[in-house]
Amino acid sequence: MTVPPLTTVPPPARSVPAAVAPPVRRAAGEPPPRLRLREKSAPYLFLLPYFLVTAVFFLYPLIYATVLAFYQTNGPTRKAFVGFGNFSYVLRDPDFHTAVWNTTVFAFFSIFLQLPLSLGLAMLLNARTDRLKGFFRLAIFAPNLVGQVFVAILFSMLFTPRYGLFNRFLQALFHWGLEQRWLSDPRLVMPALVICALWMYVGFNMIYFLAALQNVDQSLVEAARIDGAGPFKVFLNVTVPQIAPVATFVIVTSTIGSYQLFELPYTLLQGFGPKNSGLTVVGYLYGFIDAGDLGTGAAVGWLLTFIILIISLIQIRISGTMRNN
Repeated sequence: MTVPPLTTVPPPARSVPAAVAPPVRRAAGEPPPRLRLREKSAPYLFLLPYFLVTAVFFLYPLIYATVLAFYQTNGPTRKAFVGFGNFSYVLRDPDFHTAVWNTTVFAFFSIFLQLPLSLGLAMLLNARTDRLKGFFRLAIFAPNLVGQVFVAILFSMLFTPRYGLFNRFLQALFHWGLEQRWLSDPRLVMPALVICALWMYVGFNMIYFLAALQNVDQSLVEAARIDGAGPFKVFLNVTVPQIAPVATFVIVTSTIGSYQLFELPYTLLQGFGPKNSGLTVVGYLYGFIDAGDLGTGAAVGWLLTFIILIISLIQIRISGTMRNN
């Protein structure tokens, strides 16, 4: 076998240097890289204002309040590190215990008195089919359109002894209450606050329950009735499970709103009432802020946050267990 001369063997293929490599061709209709980068970054540019506002008005105050809770302050500039001293002082303060008790009592009535009334009104409006349904819905919801300060001023006149409309109504109905001093009697201050909150928030929570009731699957209701279930069993076994998510939301938000109560008692009582009978946790916090002790106020704010968090988690857990059962 004859080997061909070296000059006739083709040289091995060598890669083309990058400098002389042919340009990469884009597929038909594919945008250039710069345009693709702009398309990918466009959503983040639209979200940038939200992130900036959140960082300035939420993250920074949150971090600063956390740091401030470990300092004793006298105004916004003078402060000294005290560690957990603010927390230990607040937890030993009898006024804080009074504030927590008053706020918890208010939250109890908000859940076990206000919400059942809201659900009952929602069921009545959901059953009505006449043209006045929208009018009643607006009339019941209307008190929530005004603020707590306006409601407090209004009820301060309604609770006036002898001349207040609420006192006269009780006198005409039960022959009692004409001379009652609701805002100066420590035993009547909390009932007065509960009555004000009922008038203001029953219609607000009713809207949530009404929306939930209108989304109940009527085929399940009819099937339960065909099987012989009465109205109570239909409500308990069909309606309640379907409105449970909305009910959980309303309970949690009502609890949070109750523990954030401040404007209503402060305006209605021109302070916090006799013997601090209308003192709430936020009102207790406001006392330190007003005195310039921002560190103790921040500690109270974090204690309030933990209280709301624990109660809300318990409520969500109980609601989830009831739905699963």
